[in-house]
Amino acid sequence: MLVQAQCSSSSTCIPHRFGRNPIFSHPVSFNVSQWSELKSARFGQRKKQRMMVSASDDGNLSANFERKRKVVEHICLLKAKKDLSEEEEKDMLDYLYTTQYQMGGVVAISLGCISDQNAESYTHAVYMRFQKKEDLVTFYENPFYLGVLKEHVMPYCHGLINVDYESEVEDDLHAIFRKGEEFNYGMEFVLLISFTGNALGVSAEHALASLATLTAGAPSLVVQSTQGLNFNPSYKEYTHGVVIRFRSVEAFEIFLGTTEYRDIWVSKFQPIIHKALAVHFSVDPVGTEIM
Repeated sequence: MLVQAQCSSSSTCIPHRFGRNPIFSHPVSFNVSQWSELKSARFGQRKKQRMMVSASDDGNLSANFERKRKVVEHICLLKAKKDLSEEEEKDMLDYLYTTQYQMGGVVAISLGCISDQNAESYTHAVYMRFQKKEDLVTFYENPFYLGVLKEHVMPYCHGLINVDYESEVEDDLHAIFRKGEEFNYGMEFVLLISFTGNALGVSAEHALASLATLTAGAPSLVVQSTQGLNFNPSYKEYTHGVVIRFRSVEAFEIFLGTTEYRDIWVSKFQPIIHKALAVHFSVDPVGTEIM
C-alpha cells in the first residue's frame, strides 16, 4: 500500500465566507505573553550558544549551535454526517477555530475540509500546536472547548480521533508560531501511522528519520515538517503522527510523486506498518478578518 493522497478536483465540502476555497485556515493567532516568553527564552539560548563557541583543532573558531525547540502537535480528524448543511459546517468550523481566542496555549492552528477520499471516511481535519504537554492537557479539560465539542461538533459528526505527539522545529519565532507569509497558504498533509509491535523502536525511528531527511532536503516544496510518537492515552489506533506543510498543491503533488518518497515508503515503511491514513487539506490566504 503506497500512501499517496490524490487531489480532488471537486470537494464535497460546503463553501463559506472565509475564502474562495471550500477549505479555510486563518492566519495564526498568538498570545502576547507567549511571544514575550519565547523571545526571552531565545535571548537566553543565544547567550548560551555564544558561550559554546570554541577553538577547533586547526585553531579556527567553530560553533555548536542547538537551533531546535520542542513543540506539541495535536491532530483531530472528524467524520461529519452526510447531510451536513452549509450553516452547520460553518458553525462547527467557526467554533473550532475560535478556541484559540478563548483559551491559552494554542500557538498555531489550521483546519478545514479534507480534500481527498480516505478509507476511514474522515471529512474534516483540525491541527493545533502547543508549547508544552501541560498546555494540551489544559486544553482538553477546558470548559469552553468541551462546550464546543458538545454543542457545535458532535451534533454534526458521528466520530472523531485525536493524535498528539511531541516534535521539534527550528528555534525561530516564525517557525514556532507558524507565522509569516509562507504559512498563510499551501497544503497541510497529515499522515497517521500504526507500526507493528516488533517494529516499534529502531526500525520505526529509522523510517521516520528517512522521511524527515527527505522533507528537510526539499525546502522549495516543504515549509515545515514534524513527526512523533502518539502519547494520547485515549486513541492508540495509530502509534505515530506526521504533519507536513507544503508550499502549494503542486508542491504536494510533486513531493508525493518523487521516486525518493516512493522508495522510502515502499522499502522502509510498508514492511513494518500495520496500517496508515493520509489526508490533506488546502490552506489559502484569507486576509485579516477576525470573527
